[in-house]
Formats: sequence, structure tokens, C-alpha cells
Amino acid sequence: MSDTMKWAQLFPMDRRPAEEEIDRYADNPLWPEFRQYLKDTYGAEPRVEYSRCGLEPGWNVKFKKGGKALATVYFRPGYVTAMVSIAPKDEPAAEGVLLTCTESTKALYRNTASSKMGRWLMIDLTSPEVLEDVKALLALRVKPAGR
Repeated sequence: MSDTMKWAQLFPMDRRPAEEEIDRYADNPLWPEFRQYLKDTYGAEPRVEYSRCGLEPGWNVKFKKGGKALATVYFRPGYVTAMVSIAPKDEPAAEGVLLTCTESTKALYRNTASSKMGRWLMIDLTSPEVLEDVKALLALRVKPAGR
């Protein structure tokens, strides 16, 4: 199968992808950097899990710190997407963080509806600057170690 095939076709529910297969499919230098950042900063190891979610079915990679979800990463051809949730209590602080974020992250935040569960931002890792946005938003959810 071609690496450009849809993730769910390459890796159906009975075919869990190995780390090397995930990296090859992602084909994005920001993915290993993001994974290492989560490990170094939060001690969060990647957990590959299958989701039947209607919006993004298939295998994803979850990162948690002490039972609290940090990010879930989804894969599509040419894209690595980090889902970061902003709790309602953190929205005022997020507004401050957004002042230093890229225009694309600001627009995504403005265009993502808030609910009683917060905002679930699906952020495509497209540049080092966007990766820095994700790191700043994650720090609202769980404080980095030693900070």
C-alpha cells in the first residue's frame, strides 16, 4: 500500500501501527520533535489507541500526564494534527496566550465553538511556529515540570 493512502485503510482496527510506521506515514519533522517535547517536558509516553470516533476514526496517539489528557494526535496524508482542549476555566488565560500565537492558531481558536467541555482545537502541525503555539496552549492544561 502507498503511504498516501488513508490512515484508516493502511491500519484497520486489527492492524496497530508500529512507531516506525507512524513516523514514516507522518513524514513531518515536527512530529518527532513534538513527541520528544511531550516526553521531556511532561514525562508523557505515546499511547497508540484505536478510536471509533465518527470524526476521526482509526488509530491515534494519545499523551497523558497523571491521567489528564495533554493531546491526541491524528494522522492524515500530509498532516499531523494535534487535538488540544482548552477547559472553560482556562479560556481567559488562553486569550492571553493567543496574543503571541500565529494568525492561523488565533483564527482556529476564534472559529472553534466553546462548550461546557471547553474548546477542542484541531491544530495541524505545519510550522515550528505553530508547534510553539501548541506547546503554549498545552501549558494551560498541565504546567510543564519545573515551571
